[in-house]
Amino acid sequence: MNEICRWSVRQLRDALKRRELSVSEIARAFLERFNEIDSEVRAFLHVDPERTMRQAAELERSLARGEKKLGFLTGIPLAVKDNISTRGVPTTCGSRILKEYVPTYDATVIQRLRLDGALLLGKTNCDEFAMGSSTENSAFFPSRNPRDLERVPGGSSGGSAAAVASFQVPAALGSDTGGSIRQPAAFCGIVGLKPTYGRVSRYGLIAFASSLDQIGPMTRTVRDAAVLLQVLAGPDSRDSTCSRAPVDNFVSGIGKDVRGWKIGVPAEWLSGGLDPEIRTAVESALKVLQGLGCSVREIRFPHQKHALAVYYIIAPSEASSNLARYDGVRFGHRSERANSLEEMYEATRSEGFGPEVKRRILIGAYALSAGYYDAYYLKAGKVRTLILQDFRRAFEAVDLIVGPTAPTLPFRLGEKTTDPLEMYLSDVFTVTANLAGVPGLSLPCAVSKSGLPIGLQILGPHFQEGRVLRLAHALERELTL
Repeated sequence: MNEICRWSVRQLRDALKRRELSVSEIARAFLERFNEIDSEVRAFLHVDPERTMRQAAELERSLARGEKKLGFLTGIPLAVKDNISTRGVPTTCGSRILKEYVPTYDATVIQRLRLDGALLLGKTNCDEFAMGSSTENSAFFPSRNPRDLERVPGGSSGGSAAAVASFQVPAALGSDTGGSIRQPAAFCGIVGLKPTYGRVSRYGLIAFASSLDQIGPMTRTVRDAAVLLQVLAGPDSRDSTCSRAPVDNFVSGIGKDVRGWKIGVPAEWLSGGLDPEIRTAVESALKVLQGLGCSVREIRFPHQKHALAVYYIIAPSEASSNLARYDGVRFGHRSERANSLEEMYEATRSEGFGPEVKRRILIGAYALSAGYYDAYYLKAGKVRTLILQDFRRAFEAVDLIVGPTAPTLPFRLGEKTTDPLEMYLSDVFTVTANLAGVPGLSLPCAVSKSGLPIGLQILGPHFQEGRVLRLAHALERELTL
């Protein structure tokens, strides 16, 4: 492997700035790494080497003529989860129903990356319509964990996590609806950041659950996550849910002292069901925080026990509504074995959607149906408010919340595919952040006895990504993995 594939975004940019490397040399190195390793890892669904090298050559000419200046990500090859629209590049959501779909527009986040000069190396595999915790629900093939090819990389952004962890790109974009950035980041031993709901535009993100979805960066260092968020964050008139709140300078806070900060640890997160090695790793990280001058105290999340149930009512309900548009009429797959419009709808959706997507559509349609709406969806919304209030009370007493990202180590391929409930439990510590809309980051904090990564989750108040990143970086400097 070319050594530059191990470099961070910052190191690559510095090399470009000093003219030690060209954009084409960087792009070529990462494409060679893709050819070398992705047949085993299976992180990507689509890579176009010729297109990538054309982008690199055009960028070099613009830089040479002075038409473009070096931005945060100029010349950096990135991977993008395949549920984010990319003009002229297939965007399948890991589903057969969109197998041939090529968008005619870029998502806002892609526009911002292109404007900053980033290169799109390829689109990464994901659980179908981002519904899953292992990337095994992809309609095409499962991705594999670079740390152990017999294990899952997590999901639903497992392809992006695997691409970064296997040094095929220095950074990638994922989406997080219930933990889909943070859990695969923990499983693959990288940094994954879910911003506050509304911090990053969702325009062009193909919707799973609109009140929960959020795009965020997946990187190998905390500083790189801050850099990507700096480029991605900010208001967007095309997304009515995108906040107009001022965007902080996330990079400037990196490296500053965290002495005196109050850290809360939810008692519910360290109780039964947590892998003993993960508990030990979290407790060790908390001691490191105390050594940095932070105070650590136990807090309570009284409604944590309801979080998973609430999530698996709200998310499928929104999904059943969002996925109604895939009917074979306007775009995507259309079945040819139908004699009427009704038969065409039924056959198209039966052929196009996989088992997990069908399961969640049925759950959501049931929860929204007449006679059941009040008992399920309406009640779930009320409990969601109680969960949000738990966070607000907690952040009156502490600056940040710390705990495990996932309850288990990365599991083996096929280990949980026959038990949906067991799979859903992978998100037990991450769904609360989506329900409350707060930012969360997963940081590698230890390695198990069997050599598998363990992630530590850091949650902050709304729009306090800078605070989360600052603590994560302080920890990152102290932890030697």
